[in-house]
Amino acid sequence: MRLDAAILSRMNAVRASHGLHPLRRNAELVAAARQHSREMAKAGYFAHTSANGGSLAGRLRASYAVLGRRWAVGENLLWSTPTIGSAQAVELWLASPDHRANVLGVQWKDVGCAAVHAADAPGVYDDEPVTVVTCDFGLRG
Repeated sequence: MRLDAAILSRMNAVRASHGLHPLRRNAELVAAARQHSREMAKAGYFAHTSANGGSLAGRLRASYAVLGRRWAVGENLLWSTPTIGSAQAVELWLASPDHRANVLGVQWKDVGCAAVHAADAPGVYDDEPVTVVTCDFGLRG
């Protein structure tokens, strides 16, 4: 199983253990997450903003269109060695209050996760091998 699919499976298992509904994989959020992970790995930065300074909401609104009156997005990021597994990734998020709030957020319905591996990422990654994970959470309707 791919890391991004395994992370979604693990998050849904944790959500189920807390009596929460599972998150639905959303292709629009997957595409946005993949693009952001690739951009961070290629440009050597790690942030919720885009390389051009664009906001998280602006970046996601371009892919995950507003439909109806309710629209909200959130994001969890992670970078680690390429050996990171889904259980470790989710445990790291659960140990952080803000990231935990996204994993266990009752408001979220959709999610898109993308893990990108780079053999020699520049910038904050020191030209080392890295895995950059973006999970974008969404609600619209």
